Amino acid sequence: MKILVTGTAGFIGSHLANRLVARGDEVVGLDNINDYYDIRVKYGRLERAGIIDNLEDGEDIEYNKLITSKKNENYKFIKLNLEDKENLDKLFKEERFDAVCNLAAQAGVRYSLTNPMAYMDSNIIGFMNILEACRNFDVKNLSYASSSSVYGLNEKQPFSTHDSVNHPISLYAASKKSNELMAHTYSHLFGIATTGLRFFTVYGPWGRPDMALFLFTKAIFEDKPIDVFNYGEMQRDFTYIDDIVEGVVRVIDNPAKPNENFNKVNPDPSSSSAPYKVYNIGNNAPVKLMDFIKALEKKIGKTAKKNMLPIQPGDVPSTYADVSDLINDLGYKPNTSIEEGISNFVDWYREFFGV
Repeated sequence: MKILVTGTAGFIGSHLANRLVARGDEVVGLDNINDYYDIRVKYGRLERAGIIDNLEDGEDIEYNKLITSKKNENYKFIKLNLEDKENLDKLFKEERFDAVCNLAAQAGVRYSLTNPMAYMDSNIIGFMNILEACRNFDVKNLSYASSSSVYGLNEKQPFSTHDSVNHPISLYAASKKSNELMAHTYSHLFGIATTGLRFFTVYGPWGRPDMALFLFTKAIFEDKPIDVFNYGEMQRDFTYIDDIVEGVVRVIDNPAKPNENFNKVNPDPSSSSAPYKVYNIGNNAPVKLMDFIKALEKKIGKTAKKNMLPIQPGDVPSTYADVSDLINDLGYKPNTSIEEGISNFVDWYREFFGV
């Protein structure tokens, strides 16, 4: 297939693009390379894919110009904002994609408390432009990143896509829930197969510097204290990057179909009479935050200094994914252990930062 993957200077997008190219797909990667977090990591991901030769070259990436990877001619990259509708439409018109996987977004729960407009621009306007481009240029296969954050005030666990998610507690979560609603509209009106992917705390090599594993690892190596929120009484369904990518690939290969048993009197939030579906992608095995930290300390060989703090606004104390639909529909369940995942991340961190 010829696939547009947005967010390919990002964590999940970079891994997904490399996986698709390796199996023989033709991929166009898109990213605006913003400075929300350490841009060296973004440039490093692009260097790994052969888009640039070294980290310093990242500053020279020209806006709205397709660059062919030096490692694989089937991988091209374009620096572009999703809000730039004119040039996004031009890209769709010229490239004629078979499928789109939209992973570009303004990420982060806490950042949304202080910079709300960034989420409107990228996650709402940008996603709207993706939907319109799919509609106008006959792309019938769209998958996109949602988030476990949409579960908000829900306390029933494991979190199920068959339950309603009408009580988000951050603007980030609200923007992701909005994406699911917008996608359903386009599935119903225009027959576009859309699949939302609620990711659960993704981690692994090339991970985001704003997330706990990266922050903890950096602090421990630098002999600085780590911030442990909710006094350590947190649980997360940590999901390894390779498991996430495998799930996304299976979704791309199996576009959503209408639910023939959809009941309009008692509607299932995860499906529709339209070609629409929402999946959880999580490890289905929540880990206590303190156990996560202990596994990291063991791998590094050093005990962390800990600042025990109250829960942050917008955070939830626990996440736990029901992945039964993923298993039943796509025959897949994430299974990488936390020990293996943390070990792989720390090995990468040592090499990338020369620790």
